[in-house]
Amino acid sequence: MSMELRKYKTILVTGGAGFIGNHVVRHMVKKYPQTKVVNLDKLTYAGNLENLRDIENAENYVFEKVCITDVKETARVFQTHKPDVVIHLAAESHVDRSIVSPLEFVETNTVGTANLLNQAKNLWIAEGFAGKLFYQVSTDEVYGSLGPSGYFNEETKYDPRSPYSASKAAADHLVMAYYHTFGLPVVITNCSNNYGPYQFPEKLIPLIINNIRHGRPLPVYGDGSNVRDWLYVTDHVTAIDLAAHQGRIGETYNVGGHNEHRNLTIVQTLCDLVDGKLGNTQGTSRNLITFVRDRPGHDQRYAIDADKIKSELGWTPAINLKEGLSLTVDWYFDNDRWLENVTSGAYKEYYEKMYKVT
Repeated sequence: MSMELRKYKTILVTGGAGFIGNHVVRHMVKKYPQTKVVNLDKLTYAGNLENLRDIENAENYVFEKVCITDVKETARVFQTHKPDVVIHLAAESHVDRSIVSPLEFVETNTVGTANLLNQAKNLWIAEGFAGKLFYQVSTDEVYGSLGPSGYFNEETKYDPRSPYSASKAAADHLVMAYYHTFGLPVVITNCSNNYGPYQFPEKLIPLIINNIRHGRPLPVYGDGSNVRDWLYVTDHVTAIDLAAHQGRIGETYNVGGHNEHRNLTIVQTLCDLVDGKLGNTQGTSRNLITFVRDRPGHDQRYAIDADKIKSELGWTPAINLKEGLSLTVDWYFDNDRWLENVTSGAYKEYYEKMYKVT
């Protein structure tokens, strides 16, 4: 299906110093050199400006250290830079943390999104929203849990099971409410589990890689049978680019990796890959696997039907799981300094020095 290509003078990416966000910012800065790319990030523990060292001096890149819940400061950013499109990635995203601190997730993911929607509406309404877009990057977790068969599609009823997914579901509903109530042009994508370079080491794949290298236990929830659909982060970025520039206004697109595997299988594959890198006898690191008490409300299975984005926008993932995991392991081995800075907390000193802020 042929879709009209939207062109933007200024792109605002929220959460651009985070895992997915830094890949999106880098992609946009390099692919669209005539477009200003504004990175708005609070720089919480998972925000790391070292992720963007290669493009921080680009002429079309600007960084703003702002929290998305700060009404005054976000208004300043919108009025100063006048973005044509908001690609909204900023979020608290770790399910385990949401169980411990649910109100933080509601504040950032739900209230923060409402604030951004309001800022976009206030800026764009005078122009009748022409050529504008609010793009909400969401998660497949809003759909709840699947049984052994079937797939989430864009018509699947929302059924969130954790404070994290509930806060993202509420944000998605607000996005669509602004579309229906005010005519704000919006697009939503719901993606499966991302992995790849620059992922904060609390998440499963980098955690396992790091623990293997240090001979630490490899924690696996329950019996490891929970199934996820894994999406390599650069594949997700190409989907975001397409949806931002060509996605139909008011539509939702599911983005999946077509890489459905049990968590235990992921951990075992990583063990074998890292053993190969370390020169260990195959099977050595599998002895570190430790089954731990299951997470409360742990969804059994996620799987994405990505036919809509394929048929409308021509997107398909380019990297299968075996290749993606191999690339990811290689990156973490090649970037010891990055990992050491993140695990020690030294990465925070970088933005303080670079931007003279605290």
